[in-house]
Amino acid sequence: MSFNSYIFIFLFLPLSLAGYFGMNKLKLYSPAKIFLILMSFWFYGYFNPSYLIIMLASIGLNYCLSYVMLKSTKEMVRKIALVTGLVFNIGILFHFKYYDFFVSNINSAIGTSFAMKNLVLPLGISFFTFQQLSYVIDSYKKEVPVYDIFDYSLFVTFFPQLVAGPIVLHNEVVPQFADKTKKKMNADNFAKGIMAFSFGLAKKVLIADTLGRIVNFGFADIASLDATNAFIVMLSYTLQLYFDFSGYCDMATGIGYMFNIELPMNFNSPYRATTILEFWDRWHLTLTRFFTKYVYIPLGGSRRGKIRTYINVFIVFLVSGIWHGANWTFIVWGILHGLFSVFTRIFKKVFDKIPKIINWIITFTFVNLTWVIFRAESLTQAGHFFSRLFSGIRGPVTDGLLQSIALPEITALNHFIFIDKGITNQFVLYFVTGLIIFAFIASIFFRNTNEKLKNFRPTLLYCLITAFLLAYSVISLSGISTFLYFNF
Repeated sequence: MSFNSYIFIFLFLPLSLAGYFGMNKLKLYSPAKIFLILMSFWFYGYFNPSYLIIMLASIGLNYCLSYVMLKSTKEMVRKIALVTGLVFNIGILFHFKYYDFFVSNINSAIGTSFAMKNLVLPLGISFFTFQQLSYVIDSYKKEVPVYDIFDYSLFVTFFPQLVAGPIVLHNEVVPQFADKTKKKMNADNFAKGIMAFSFGLAKKVLIADTLGRIVNFGFADIASLDATNAFIVMLSYTLQLYFDFSGYCDMATGIGYMFNIELPMNFNSPYRATTILEFWDRWHLTLTRFFTKYVYIPLGGSRRGKIRTYINVFIVFLVSGIWHGANWTFIVWGILHGLFSVFTRIFKKVFDKIPKIINWIITFTFVNLTWVIFRAESLTQAGHFFSRLFSGIRGPVTDGLLQSIALPEITALNHFIFIDKGITNQFVLYFVTGLIIFAFIASIFFRNTNEKLKNFRPTLLYCLITAFLLAYSVISLSGISTFLYFNF
């Protein structure tokens, strides 16, 4: 099920809230918890019920292994449980996400003909697997209390963060669900939740999905692009990806607040960053935290000298690229970010002397160019796109690109203002230009949703803006478009 769907907004979410708080009001605390777990299972299995088998198996095995590690006094038993958990979780990711990629590359390299399985990637498997990996590792370190199976299941399945993050830690959510002061609906939190959800829905439906039409057109017909149109497509994807993913996280944060649960921040206006290091301190924060805690620090972090630190940083970005998908594009994307991060660390004193605006231009340009590789279906396609981007051939925005974004409301508004149907493309051009400029300015200069929530007070202005964004976004739900990070 998707947040941006009628069934979620008008049925699932109200039913979840009513059932959870209704049971808690009757002091049926355990049934309320079980109810929320079952609703999360419905949310996850809505499009493909077979996904639930994988999730249930994953929850059952990881909980048992964690329980053994927490209860056993024998180090060998605990190590066997840890290794089993690591092999199981990484193995299930490899099986569903990387098996065909690995086999196809083996076949190409040595001329074999091993059969590929063409497996369907279970929704959000990377996110809930990493969440459980953190729990298994923390259990081995005995940094986890002994939760019951329902607490653990709710930690894994709580539907706002289930399929695309943020990747939460057990101590961030389980104690909140146990807090009896949070079991009654809170008007202030609900107001925060509605505001965050509405802003996130608008970011997804009104901005990201609209820009996505330009991106899809551009990557489907790269040969038709000149430098001007390729630049528009590239910038559109940079903005689409941010508004899509941060929009999801805003909605997740908002739903969390409706349940009186505070989820960790995942985006902090990353396009404000003046270095690539700062970018990764602002983009997908919970994933960065996971790799820092469970990859970078175990490798030695920065404790073993500069050379080892640089190697560890590079490994983290290589693993990050692999995590994002079974394609050489993601691996190369991770390698480039790793190399630039190491380069920035080596020449930190030089970068510190450069004016911030120049550093921002360098960082933003690098991020844009590497997002092209991230978006491309292959390195060949990425190379083809770059050849058009740097062709030096400039021209007007193509009719095809404009028509890709000629939404019914845009065309209707054009007819209403100008009456003359022949001016449609010119009007759409104004709209495209305005949308990209607005999205660019908003991503850098506007306060992000988490900043708004810090000192949020429900005012009449906020109420009107929230109501308008929610209503317009719901009206614009002509079709359900999946969030980009569902693919990862």
